[in-house]
Amino acid sequence: MADHLLIESDGPLLRVTINRPEKRNALSRAVLDDIADVFTQHAKTPGIRAVVLTGAGDKSFAAGGDLRDLSAVRSDADAEAMSREARRALGAVAHFPVPVIAALNGDALGGGAELAVACDFIVAGPTSRIGFIQGKLNISTAWGGGIRLLRRVGATQALRLLSRAELLDANDALRIGLIDQATAPGQSLDDSVAAFCRPILAQVPQVLRAFKALASAHRDGQPSAALEAIETRHFVETWTHADHWEAADKVLNSRRTR
Repeated sequence: MADHLLIESDGPLLRVTINRPEKRNALSRAVLDDIADVFTQHAKTPGIRAVVLTGAGDKSFAAGGDLRDLSAVRSDADAEAMSREARRALGAVAHFPVPVIAALNGDALGGGAELAVACDFIVAGPTSRIGFIQGKLNISTAWGGGIRLLRRVGATQALRLLSRAELLDANDALRIGLIDQATAPGQSLDDSVAAFCRPILAQVPQVLRAFKALASAHRDGQPSAALEAIETRHFVETWTHADHWEAADKVLNSRRTR
């Protein structure tokens, strides 16, 4: 049971909402455990084609770690354990077998920004901001977000964002490639997310899993031979699947009728 998350299945789309608006959706250890559990459990659910991860309300996607909860983490051993458990949660998001879209309904700050970049794609609402502002608390990134930021925007941009604790609005984040889509003027976040997801949801689940497996392996730095093996395995599975032959037959039949 995920006490701090709202889970909604909308056909092939799974919606996961961090439900602590009174705490600006701050990420306590219990919230992170819930995220790890939900994403791990649903990884085995057939038919899911995408996940949208967002926050409740219109102020915060996730306003970093829950400082009241994390104030109990004092020793080196406790800090390492907290980092390890949070990495488990964000790793479950990052390695989910189909695309995960972060829908920024508000600010993604510190640990919230780390959670956002653990997702495959980020769609930002008009009032949202994203910032790796850990340095303002005299700490560094802890949950894998610094590494993922480096991969997203490159070393120079990432170091600038981290060392200056920059807070970017949606348009500035889009300009440097930190996010993938900003809502258009007059467009709601829900409509923007729906438009972004529509082509993804048009794909069959096994194809999306194939593409995600390849992307995850590449991000993890696996060697070319491993990538080739993953690509070949999924190609064989998708080629011999009935969905492929159904689509191929439609193309062939349409050509015969011309």
